[in-house]
Amino acid sequence: MARMKLRKLEEYLQGVDGFEQPKILLEQYPTPPHIAACMAHHMQSQHEDIEGKLVGDLGCGCGMLSIASTLLGAQLTVGFELDGDAVDTFRGNVVEMELPNVDCVRADVLQLIGSKWEKSFDTVLMNPPFGTKHNAGMDMRFLEVALRLANRAVYSLHKTSTRSYIQKKAQEWGARGSVVAELRYNIDASYKFHKQKSRDIEVDFWRFEIGKV
Repeated sequence: MARMKLRKLEEYLQGVDGFEQPKILLEQYPTPPHIAACMAHHMQSQHEDIEGKLVGDLGCGCGMLSIASTLLGAQLTVGFELDGDAVDTFRGNVVEMELPNVDCVRADVLQLIGSKWEKSFDTVLMNPPFGTKHNAGMDMRFLEVALRLANRAVYSLHKTSTRSYIQKKAQEWGARGSVVAELRYNIDASYKFHKQKSRDIEVDFWRFEIGKV
């Protein structure tokens, strides 16, 4: 039954429109439907962190993870995204799929600390910029914000090469991190600096428990 639900979820997510013109400075890589479905399905089936919960999605892009959460029964999902074009696509996806209880706020994720959104969500999920090229350390800045916004758990993707550093920083920030799965994240050649047609990056799928170190 659970496998059927996972396949169905991935089917729905295949219909989510992505970035029309990805912006290199924002590291706009879409979360593939298969990875988004597996992430959201794990959050709910293993930890019951979505159904009936308030969910935040940082750097939500066109809404892949937000929509996955909504389809799995989140009480309310709020995405945060800096790029206006991505916000428009997100909202278009939500209207097209006739989804209730999901919205996108145009905002700089890094400005959310100290805002009304602190400790507003049961669960925060994200596929942050990996912190390459012009964005060194950006994924860790996103993680720090996420841990301030969530009451219960944070889920995130980070490059496997940074695993020990992330474990250490999470403890400093008052959370216990565990690697849920190891993924090979395929990035299409959206930008000129990718010489191959696509490339795989080794990525960890993390769960951080708030207040447990």
